[in-house]
Amino acid sequence: MFKDLDPILHSQLRLAVVSLLISVKEAEFTFLKEKTNATAGNLSVQIQKLKDAGYIEVIKQFKDNYPQTICRITPTGVGAFEEYVKNLQTYLSAR
Repeated sequence: MFKDLDPILHSQLRLAVVSLLISVKEAEFTFLKEKTNATAGNLSVQIQKLKDAGYIEVIKQFKDNYPQTICRITPTGVGAFEEYVKNLQTYLSAR
C-alpha cells in the first residue's frame, strides 16, 4: 500500500532545492541559498549529493571575475521528483 520514498529527496533541504529547480529549470547557488535559508556549507554538501545521484547538473564558471555556480535539474531528477510526489500521495490518501 505505501510506496518507498526516495531517501535522496526525503531530506528537507534536498527536496527544497529540487522543488525550486523544477519550477525554474536552473538557478544560481546564491538564489538557492537565499530561498532555502541554508548555510553555504550545508547547501554545498546537499547539492553534491543531488549531483552524485544524477538529479542535478552543476556548472561552475566565472562571471565578472567572480565564481558562479549554476544548478540545473536533469531529466533523471525530474523523474525522481515526480515519482517521489506520486509515492508521497499514497501516504496522504491512506484511510
